[in-house]
Amino acid sequence: MLAHDAQRFGHQIMSAALKLQTGGAFLGVERSLTGRRWRTRDADIGLVEALRRRFSLPEVAARLLAARGVGLENAETFLDPTLKALFPDPSSFRDMDEAARVIEDAIVSGRPSAVLADYDVDGGSSGAQLVRYFRARGRQLKIYVPDRMKEGYGPSALAFERLKADGVELVITVDCGAAAEGPLNAAAELGLDVVVLDHHLMSGPPPKARAVVNPNRIDCTSGQGDLTAAGVVLVTLAAVNREARKRGSIGANNLPDLMQLLDLAAIGTVCDVAPLTGFNRAIVAQGLKILRNGKNIGMAALAENAGRKGQATVYDFGFILGPRINAGGRVGDASLATRLLSTEDPEEARELAATLEALNQERRQREAEMLAEAETAALAEAEKHAVVIVGSHRWHPGVIGIAAGRLKDRLMKPTIVLGGVSEHEPAKGSGRSTPGVNLGAAVAAAKEARLLINGGGHAMAAGLTVEWDKVEALKDFLSDRLAGEMAAAAGEARALSVDAAGAIGAMDLSLLDALERIGPFGQGHPEPVFALPDVRVCFAKLVKEEHVRFTLEDARGARISGIAFRAMKSPLGEALMKRDATYHAAVRLKRNEWNGNVRAEVEIVDLAAAG
Repeated sequence: MLAHDAQRFGHQIMSAALKLQTGGAFLGVERSLTGRRWRTRDADIGLVEALRRRFSLPEVAARLLAARGVGLENAETFLDPTLKALFPDPSSFRDMDEAARVIEDAIVSGRPSAVLADYDVDGGSSGAQLVRYFRARGRQLKIYVPDRMKEGYGPSALAFERLKADGVELVITVDCGAAAEGPLNAAAELGLDVVVLDHHLMSGPPPKARAVVNPNRIDCTSGQGDLTAAGVVLVTLAAVNREARKRGSIGANNLPDLMQLLDLAAIGTVCDVAPLTGFNRAIVAQGLKILRNGKNIGMAALAENAGRKGQATVYDFGFILGPRINAGGRVGDASLATRLLSTEDPEEARELAATLEALNQERRQREAEMLAEAETAALAEAEKHAVVIVGSHRWHPGVIGIAAGRLKDRLMKPTIVLGGVSEHEPAKGSGRSTPGVNLGAAVAAAKEARLLINGGGHAMAAGLTVEWDKVEALKDFLSDRLAGEMAAAAGEARALSVDAAGAIGAMDLSLLDALERIGPFGQGHPEPVFALPDVRVCFAKLVKEEHVRFTLEDARGARISGIAFRAMKSPLGEALMKRDATYHAAVRLKRNEWNGNVRAEVEIVDLAAAG
């Protein structure tokens, strides 16, 4: 029933998948070791064949595309996502033309300007794009990133006062500002002009500013609501280039090359977990190419410090470079990310990268300490509320977002983690959601209900500020509001979609080559998950106290190595360390490059008892 010829994997593995699906759970897995039901993705056989023939695809690639909703009408742009085909008209964004005029005026006149950026990767990469663009036009752009602990998220009256005192006349906010009505009123009173470039959900009219560009403002008709701030900034700079061309402010051949900013837009898109479809897909696909040329010396220095020199994948953006860029905003100087990503000084790049590497190690230590304490509290909360909220004034606000993500994955429920400076000051919260549950909208509603000092976000993530004495009321409010969405999405949250089953011998570099034809993978276009039925764990060892490296063997004696990240204290890690046990394994296929050698290995997604 399983594949017999590794060289014909693309055809045979998918046939096996269909045979093994008998109307129930895939491979009969109703409840895996992580509590999930396995299911397979359906694909229209006619569409698979049509995709295969028209685009000369391996059958496995064609079937994966069909199962993910890619049809003949959009397959060409999906397989070759070019900016030319997918770049939106900047004027389709509300206030974009005005934003371009204001920014171009400032550049031409030399008006003192600053970028006020959020402290995460999306904010840092957005700010860096603007800094690089201004520099290419012969202007300097002051960088201001609020201190997470002292100032909190987004612009404040204090921030605008400081910028005004420094002689700034124009402030461009990126990845923040859309909900900052009070601070923007304060900016207006100070005589500051403000342009807001944001993407967070908005439920009411925009705040007072020269321009508020946000595809998620209720009167924007761009249809680009999935963009991150980094994507919005890229489109804005295209509008500024257009405005400069229109005015003749600079020769057409001398306009900044926005292609060289695509790696910045791409890392913001990946790290903010935006869907890799449409224009986002083009940004990331083309941004990876720019990353590979190593021209952004800050990004290159960071990759070298992390031991990923020469690598350029979505994984590198999301799991290697992203956490290190974030580390400054979490436990150090919030401006480090923007400075690193915008510098053109090799020595400064090396110094900043080394600082961020050290801060990332500190972040990981704090995270581990907090998680150990938070897990117990979260497990108890999960039994009482639909939405899990745990917190302590001892928990550092810089790592609560990571903790929320980890706990959400374990509990399969929307989770908010609160931290703070002291029990006498409001809590800072960071939340992560499950598929089909819009946490950002619920948090915005809680703010409207006066349960929060501040709050907002998007479907999968949210941030908030809340008084400690209102936390219990917040739990009830969010649990009641999201109960219906969670019930509707319960099956989705607990399900694991498996693309196919096959033999270990088929997990090779040729399959990886076939998969790369339909990448990049990420949110909205998930990496394929393959099932390896009836495999034995013949080797396992602990790596760095939390990961498990292992070797799987099937009945034919074929073996493959792999890793289970952060699995040691989970059912997966415990199962792997028993060795010699037999399981159905759900895995992702990875390319391992080390010392010039390249081989295929697997990453464990889930395990289920065999038989």
